[in-house]
Amino acid sequence: MDAALTECVARFHAQPTRWALAITGGGVRLGGWLLGVPGGSRTILEIQTPYDTPATDAYLGRVPDSYCSPQAAILLAERALQRARWLAPRQPVVGFGCTASLRSDKPKRGAHRAHVATVGDVGTRVWSVVLEKDARTRDEEDDLVARLGLHALARGVGLAAPPVPIRPGEHIDVEETPSAEPLARFLADEGGTLCWLPDGRQMLGDMPLPRALVAGSFNPLHEAHVALVRAAAQHTGGPAAFELSVENVEKPPLDPAEVRWRAGQFRYRHTLWVSKAPRFVEKARLYQGVLFAVGADTAERLVQARFYGEGPDRMECALGEIRERGCRFLVAGRVDATGAFQTLDRLPIPPAFRDLFESLPESAFRFDVSSTALRAR
Repeated sequence: MDAALTECVARFHAQPTRWALAITGGGVRLGGWLLGVPGGSRTILEIQTPYDTPATDAYLGRVPDSYCSPQAAILLAERALQRARWLAPRQPVVGFGCTASLRSDKPKRGAHRAHVATVGDVGTRVWSVVLEKDARTRDEEDDLVARLGLHALARGVGLAAPPVPIRPGEHIDVEETPSAEPLARFLADEGGTLCWLPDGRQMLGDMPLPRALVAGSFNPLHEAHVALVRAAAQHTGGPAAFELSVENVEKPPLDPAEVRWRAGQFRYRHTLWVSKAPRFVEKARLYQGVLFAVGADTAERLVQARFYGEGPDRMECALGEIRERGCRFLVAGRVDATGAFQTLDRLPIPPAFRDLFESLPESAFRFDVSSTALRAR
């Protein structure tokens, strides 16, 4: 392993993305390069080498149409990505797949070739090369495939890599495909919403809105959230769901891995709407006519001008727009820092906006444990 390769791997280990790799047919020495430079545990989740045909079938969970093709490399990378998301559920991850048909102890009728794929949140990239037959030893061909794999890893995180030593007449084809996953398309868009159904389907575009929404960060989802959404559904006589904004007024946006983790808490249980609307006035533009179920502490902040940053006029404009959009607030009582049960009746709601707030009876919902205590527990 020369100095250029060592330097490239060291730079690769310094970036935050984590990887799962699946390599078959050639280029296996790439794993040794990655683990032979300090720092590999920061970036490498696992390296699988399903070399035998049945082993490859078992790893993929299916029999591919071809074992050495761009499609086979993508299948390996997609399976590696699934593994990575399972192994590191709240971290940025990418799957890597490599398949090759190289010089053997038996004459090959087909071309000597290799295909490398990476699959992540941004989409899929495939590098393919057909080697001049019998121009290299098996060791030289294997070294080239490993270098092509390192090139793909480096490009996946925006790094430069040592050149791949192809011969005159050979060339490397690169094909890129943006992610078709609805979450990726939603994050790349300027607005709109994503509806995450309990069965795991992600739906973009116009979907029937629920009667009520419980907005929150859900880090984590806990029983108070669930009790509130049930109470809201019973109160309105219609469906209620949860809403998560990937953007936050005071914090960085949630990355795709974090969104998936938080959405995963709702699977098989509840519908989750995902938006880029951190403030209720922005939510009202997306969810017109919806009742927002909130705690008394949130309702109190909604009518305090200091939370709008630009004085009472800004607050009045925001609340006025929420009214125009047909949205209102269903306020659940909360225990405050003194231990008193705070209800809507005790809040200083300006008379001009009192019609925007409706009280959820204590008999319908009361949960005295704070979110902070629930997270700690």
